[in-house]
Amino acid sequence: MKQQKVTFADIAKHTNFSKTTISRYFNNPDSLTDASKQKIERALIELGYQENKLAKVLAKGKTEFIGIIIPNLFLHFYAAILEEILATYKENNYKFLVFIGDDNIETEREYIQELLAYNIEGLIVLSHTITSEELASYNVPVVSIERESQYISSIETDNYLGAIQATGSLIKNNCDILIHINGKLKENIPAYNRVKGFETMCQDSDVEYRIFATDLGSSYHQIQTELQHHFETIEANYQGKRKGIFFANDTYASIFVNILFQKYGHFPEDYRIVGFDDSPIASETIIPLTTIRQDLKAISHTALEVLSQQIEERKKEIISPIQHREIAPKLIKRSTTF
Repeated sequence: MKQQKVTFADIAKHTNFSKTTISRYFNNPDSLTDASKQKIERALIELGYQENKLAKVLAKGKTEFIGIIIPNLFLHFYAAILEEILATYKENNYKFLVFIGDDNIETEREYIQELLAYNIEGLIVLSHTITSEELASYNVPVVSIERESQYISSIETDNYLGAIQATGSLIKNNCDILIHINGKLKENIPAYNRVKGFETMCQDSDVEYRIFATDLGSSYHQIQTELQHHFETIEANYQGKRKGIFFANDTYASIFVNILFQKYGHFPEDYRIVGFDDSPIASETIIPLTTIRQDLKAISHTALEVLSQQIEERKKEIISPIQHREIAPKLIKRSTTF
């Protein structure tokens, strides 16, 4: 037998409140006392009330949808940060529409147009293809995470400090040669500060160093092939030296550790490795990685905080100032350093 739809009149009769009070519960709950709200909540359960989300959207003119554009799910950082963002649902009541751009600018533009057609209230962007100037031109609040952000608000880790921490750890491990392995980055990308921090620390400490900054690709096979080439170069040039390698992320570091195990069957004494992110792979790989932890929970919550502020100010026709927030990293020592 089909359950009869519960109306505001039914709830009002059940609670002895007016229909106006019931309406206030759904549209302006802060105007009611806790006792009144609790009484209405009990009535909703007893009556088997199911809220019509679509009707609420149409009535309020707001979707509570937030769009998210990420470049890929292969690099473990993006999967981990996405999980943290989605976990904020219960706190903020935003629903998330997630698109993976595959580092393709035209694909991402198409996805943004589709998100705008859904009348999203805000946009979180982690991909790097579309400039912040273009993102700012869309008629929607935008917050970026770990990308170029001259014209939009941003949340990022203090990458420079993280690089200093990573390099300092390798120096304390008495490495003879320090190496940084990264992708080919533009200097306006926050992650480029990992290169700068590494180089500054090496120069200030007067230690021998080398930077590998090449296009490593975006698939496991491509990255494994490029890192294999780097490994062979390192082996050929630095035999007999203790090699301290700071990787741009935990994905690269874990693949390199696999290469070492394939070659030696164990983690060699003349290698020390530090990753970046502290994504799940750092503790799950064949030997747990020393790494620089990005506080993904703080990054996610701060991104939603800034975006929510922009959304509310937009409703009041207030121009939101651009905000740039930086979150401190932390060195996490595991088995690839001592």
